[in-house]
Amino acid sequence: GGRCVTDTGIFGVPYDRGAHWIHMPDINPVAKLAAQAGVDIYPAPPGQRVRIGRRYARESEMEDYLATQVRATGAIADAARRADMSCAQALPKDLGEWRSTVEFFLGPFGCGKDLAEISAVDFARSAERDVDAFCRQGFGTLIARLATGLPVQLSTPATAIEWGGRPGVDVVTGKGRISAATAIVTVSTNVLAASKIRFSPELPKRHLDAAARLKLGSYDHVALELPGNPLGLRADELVFEKSNGPRTAAILANAAGSTLCIVELAGSFGRDISARGEKEMVAFALEWTTKLFGADLKAVVQRRHATRWN
Repeated sequence: GGRCVTDTGIFGVPYDRGAHWIHMPDINPVAKLAAQAGVDIYPAPPGQRVRIGRRYARESEMEDYLATQVRATGAIADAARRADMSCAQALPKDLGEWRSTVEFFLGPFGCGKDLAEISAVDFARSAERDVDAFCRQGFGTLIARLATGLPVQLSTPATAIEWGGRPGVDVVTGKGRISAATAIVTVSTNVLAASKIRFSPELPKRHLDAAARLKLGSYDHVALELPGNPLGLRADELVFEKSNGPRTAAILANAAGSTLCIVELAGSFGRDISARGEKEMVAFALEWTTKLFGADLKAVVQRRHATRWN
């Protein structure tokens, strides 16, 4: 399960602290329920832009970048048909100057993990995400409204699940037992592997072994309030940089037409900098953004916030 919560207190506008993108809205069941929730779903701008230092990539450079991206995904798909391996192992050795940028786009940005930690078979089987949408009131707001009327209990951690041997299940919490026909368990693989929830009878060993091997990814936001649109970008415009290593990010500008610009930190680099605290995350976001758009930005930035889901 991912986090899906919209905050309106930090900046005074909807700010998705967790999930934000609605992938493939035409077939996404959540998007189809948006009308009854009374929220506005609108299409994300197509494509992306890439900064090379203080300028944008030229048309010919974007063609090279996108061709490299296609070549990389094709190589992963080809490898997956032969045997499973990491996506990093499947990449051609001669991707050239765009290699780091493509690695970030496909791995940390797209999956929350470095390509070395992603199965080529899983990657090849995953659905295309070439059409996206956003919720103007926030994805978390949409989910919360869809849950209206449901008997949701917050701050009620489960400590045990008793199942098997009889009809139904019992979920043991600090506030008593919850009995039901079925329990859908969406806690993280880390929680399962650490036995934070006791199962009676125990889960099959192969399930626990699988959970222990499926490590979590890392994906955090650093939100910067930039009034006056100093980046000169459209609402919800997505920008990457031509990077030369894993110390990189992406930025989603002017989210839903607001003054919020969201710097995306992900993968092992994102996890490492998150471990150093919000101050370090914000400092990197400012350093990275000013490197690409100019040092004057530091004088413009007002409120800022980092998520630190790890």
